[in-house]
Amino acid sequence: MKKLLSLFAVTLVLASCGSSKSKDATTKTKAPADPTKYAETITAEDLKTALYIYAGDDFEGRETGKEGERMAIEFIKSHYIEDGIPAAKSDGNYFQDVPLVVMATPDITLNVNGKSFTNIDDYVSVSSAKDGTLNTKDIIFAGFGIEDENYSNYEGLDVKGKVVIIRSGEPKDSEGNFVISGTDKSSKWSNMRQAFAAKQEVAKSKGAKALLFYYPEVYAMAANRFGRSTGRMNLADGAEEMIYMLINTDLAKAFVSDIETNEKSMSIKSDVAITYKNNSEKVDSKNVAAIIRGSEKPNEYIILSAHLDHEGIKDGKVYNGADDDGSGTVAVLEIAEAFAKAKREGNGPKRSIVFLNVTGEEKGLLGSKHYTDNDPIFPLADTVADLNIDMIGRTDPKREKKNRNYVYLIGSDKLSKELHDISEAMNTKYMNIDLDYTFNDENDPNRYYYRSDHYNFAKNNIPVIFYFNGTHDDYHQPGDTPDKIEYDLLENRTRLVFYTAWELANRDARITVDKTAE
Repeated sequence: MKKLLSLFAVTLVLASCGSSKSKDATTKTKAPADPTKYAETITAEDLKTALYIYAGDDFEGRETGKEGERMAIEFIKSHYIEDGIPAAKSDGNYFQDVPLVVMATPDITLNVNGKSFTNIDDYVSVSSAKDGTLNTKDIIFAGFGIEDENYSNYEGLDVKGKVVIIRSGEPKDSEGNFVISGTDKSSKWSNMRQAFAAKQEVAKSKGAKALLFYYPEVYAMAANRFGRSTGRMNLADGAEEMIYMLINTDLAKAFVSDIETNEKSMSIKSDVAITYKNNSEKVDSKNVAAIIRGSEKPNEYIILSAHLDHEGIKDGKVYNGADDDGSGTVAVLEIAEAFAKAKREGNGPKRSIVFLNVTGEEKGLLGSKHYTDNDPIFPLADTVADLNIDMIGRTDPKREKKNRNYVYLIGSDKLSKELHDISEAMNTKYMNIDLDYTFNDENDPNRYYYRSDHYNFAKNNIPVIFYFNGTHDDYHQPGDTPDKIEYDLLENRTRLVFYTAWELANRDARITVDKTAE
C-alpha cells in the first residue's frame, strides 16, 4: 500500500505497469506459517494514509453511480494491481458491472368494478415492475399471505396469474399466542422489513400477477418514500413480472369489507384493471473483486466484503463517509496486502480469499444483492463464509462499557456455531478485543443484522460475521471525516478480521453450517 499511497496521482496508469505482480505462481503446499508477522503489516499509519485519500473531498462522498464513486473504484483496483492481487473474474477484469436504475414514480391506473383509485392516495408501488396491462376477474384474498411449516394461507389455493390481496400481521391462537412461534413472540411474518420481502417472495413463487398488501400501519410512510421521493435505486434487472403495491383501507375494503379481522383465504368476485408504466432511469455502477487463490482448496472461498459507496454531496456539503464505510474499505485493502505478502513468501492460504468491494449499499444493499442473487463470481455453494466490515473506525458514544477496545459482532452464531467459536478463539489468541454482541439479536429494533451487505450472504445460508462499531452523531452526516477516526482501534479491529480469515482459510476442514436462514 505504501507505494500506492505515495503515487496515487498516477493510479489510473498502474494497471498497465503492475501486471507482472499479478502472475504469481501457485506456491507448493506447506503448513501455514505464523500469521503474526503478516498481521503486523496492518498499521494505523497505513490505514490513516489510505483513508485520508479515500474519504477526502476529492472523492465527492462516493455516491453510487457518480464520478466520486468511479474514482473510489479506480483507487481500489489500483491497490490490488500494485500488490499483485489478480482480478476475481476469469477474464481479468476487476470490475463486476452492477446495472442499476434510479426509481421514479410509475404511471399506474387501477380500477375495481369500474371505480377508479388514485396512485399514491389509494395505493403505492413498492417494487419496480415491468410495463404491462392486467384485466382480470381472478382475485384471491390470501389472508396474511403466509407460507410456513406451521401455518399456510395458500394451502389449496391456485394464485398463478391472479391478483392476490393480503393483510399485515400473523395469526394468534385462542390463548393469544402466535401460531407460528407457539409463544407470545411474533415471527418474521410480523416484522416490517422481513414481512415485506417474505410475503412478496411467497406470492411471486406461486405465480401471482399482482400482490396488493394491506398494511395500514406503514401506508403513509411508504407512500411518501416510494411514491414521492426521488433518487431511490434498485437493480435494473430487478423489475418484476409481478406488480407489488401497498393499498389503503378504502381500496382494501373494496375487495374485502372485513379485511381488518378476516383471516380466511377465499376467491373474490371483482373486475380489476391495472396498467403499469415503469419510469426508472438506468445508472451504471460496479463492484470491485480480487482474489488470492488457495494452494490446496482453491475452489473454496472466504469473502471479505465492505461497501465502497456513501452519500455523495448534499446541499453543497461533502458527506465523506470516513467511518461509513471508508474504514471498512481500507481495512479490506490492508488485509489484502497482508495476504499478498504471505503468498509471495510461500505462505499463501489453503482456501481462496476473495476481496469484494460492493457498490450501492447505501441504496439498499444492491451491489451485494447483485453478487449473490444475480451474478455470483464464485458459486455460493462453495463460499465458506463472508466477513463483512462496515464502520470500524469510531466508538459508540452510547455504549455503557468503558473499554474502548471493543467491536460489535453481529451474525457470527446465526448459521455456524463453529464460525462463532473460531472468531472467539482468534480474538483470545491474538487480539483480546472486547467482543460485544449487543446487537446480535435479529429482533433488535435497530435491525443491524439486516442492514449491511453480509445479509445477502446470510439469506443464502452462508455463515457471516458483521464487524461494526455502532453509530455516532456523524453517522450519515458531513461530519464523518477522517480526522475523527480512532486509528489504533481501526488497526486492532482490522487485524482481528485478518486473523479470523487466516484461520478460516488454512484450517483442515471447512466450517460446518448447522442452522439455516429463516
